[in-house]
Amino acid sequence: MLSRSSFTSLVVGVFAVYVAHTCWVMYGIVYTRPCPAAAGGGAAGCVWPYLARRPKLQLSVYTTTRSNIGAENNIDLVLNVEDFDIESKFERRVNVSVPKKTRNNGTLYAYIFLHHAGILPWHDGKQVHIVSPLTTYMVPKPEEINLLTGESDTQQIEAEKQTNALDEPVSHWRSRLTLNVMVEDFVFDGSSLPADVHRYMKMVQLGKTVHYLPILFIDQLSNRVKDLMVINRSTTELPLTVSYDKISLGKLRFWIHMQDAVYSLQQFGFSEKDADEVKGIFVDTNLYFLALTFFVAAFHLLFDFLAFKNDISFWKKKRNMIGMSTKAVLWRCFSTVVIFLFLLDEQTSLLVLIPAGIGAVIELWKVKKALKMTIKWQGMRPKIQFGTYNDSEKKTEEYDSQAMKYLSYLLYPLCIGGAGYSLLNVKYKSWYSWLINSFVNGVYAFGFLFMLPQLFVNYKMKSVAHLPWKAFTYKAFNTFIDDIFAFIITMPTSHRLACFRDDVVFLVYLYQRWLYPVDKNRVNEYGESYEEKPPKKSS
Repeated sequence: MLSRSSFTSLVVGVFAVYVAHTCWVMYGIVYTRPCPAAAGGGAAGCVWPYLARRPKLQLSVYTTTRSNIGAENNIDLVLNVEDFDIESKFERRVNVSVPKKTRNNGTLYAYIFLHHAGILPWHDGKQVHIVSPLTTYMVPKPEEINLLTGESDTQQIEAEKQTNALDEPVSHWRSRLTLNVMVEDFVFDGSSLPADVHRYMKMVQLGKTVHYLPILFIDQLSNRVKDLMVINRSTTELPLTVSYDKISLGKLRFWIHMQDAVYSLQQFGFSEKDADEVKGIFVDTNLYFLALTFFVAAFHLLFDFLAFKNDISFWKKKRNMIGMSTKAVLWRCFSTVVIFLFLLDEQTSLLVLIPAGIGAVIELWKVKKALKMTIKWQGMRPKIQFGTYNDSEKKTEEYDSQAMKYLSYLLYPLCIGGAGYSLLNVKYKSWYSWLINSFVNGVYAFGFLFMLPQLFVNYKMKSVAHLPWKAFTYKAFNTFIDDIFAFIITMPTSHRLACFRDDVVFLVYLYQRWLYPVDKNRVNEYGESYEEKPPKKSS
């Protein structure tokens, strides 16, 4: 069986291989090998860019309720850009007529054509086009009301009247349409075309050479949930912002892979909102910062695993609660469970929700160890028994209770006052939502105060040897990484501020570790003394 050190080394080795493999895959995505014959002026086996001929192009955007069109029947022209310059960035805002079928929970499609100037798209044999739905289906956000007066915002009342049940999806309008054209005069090797770009390419034979027409791409990652609008039955026109920018081949391939990854998440059960959080990471950051985010996220995953492993190992071997604040363990468990329920109620991204859920389960298990709980079954009925504390543990419990006594004078009035203020001034979906929000606001705002009993016990005992420092170290690294993710991943503001609060708490623990050097006469985190001699084996 592997020892702890060898298992950790194995995990770190696998992590290093994973990072190296990811870097190699990313390099293969952004770098494309050009056609070798093109360098010598040859054309055999090469696919040349049609844009190198500098044709005069026109951009046309049509809308229709049908997913396939063969002519100009039953379609509406919403945008026409003559003398379209592929190098010039632009943004246009247009009003789109919403058909009755779309208003009745139907779908509306946008057809984007890039064709020769002065020729209708369906008469141009060298046109390229792409289709994108302008509507999507989502469950409307529940209406929030003042629980005492019953007053509510009227923004979503009309949308709720259209549905018989709150959990019934309704049609939402995508108010943004982002277009890109790959502008590099890149010559592809016809025998090894990249599969990701190939499905966007349309080939034509011009003389003895094969050319690929302009690669038109729709940036689906820019379609965010915050830009969606509920389509009411009385709505006849809706705004649409059409933006265009050129794109390089490397970024195009990277963007295609990221869109496929988001689509795969939705196929695996991730909701539209969860996928939207992932989109925000790509859209709201530049590529260099995005690469740094991937690298940091990998280390966050490693430190998360090592912190959970060492924390579980520490509590699994813990034989007593000397020097450990039981109240702090109980509070940490309560606050972790409350935060998990709050994130669940707020429909937070699974990127934040899953680690919070795992942490809540571990904290519940630690409470069982701290209270020395044993569960015995008498038939179908469980019976819970609690263990006894020795004199040293009772002394620690005395310090713990003394700290909580002073702390309660400050903490309870603040929490009750905050809950009353939010009930009077803030709108909530339900009483349960208000209760969870009140608890979590108390946890986020004053939760660090519940770490004071452990600091007080450390002060009284003049020792920190009983704390799980390995797990603390890994959690500290993750805390500083969380500071970075607090600005990247969408999360409630209170949860974002709590990430910076944890930095202060850990710095206080570091100060105590410096203040109270290791005393080899005291027991360590496993209840063992450094100066204890192992029992001699009988000869």
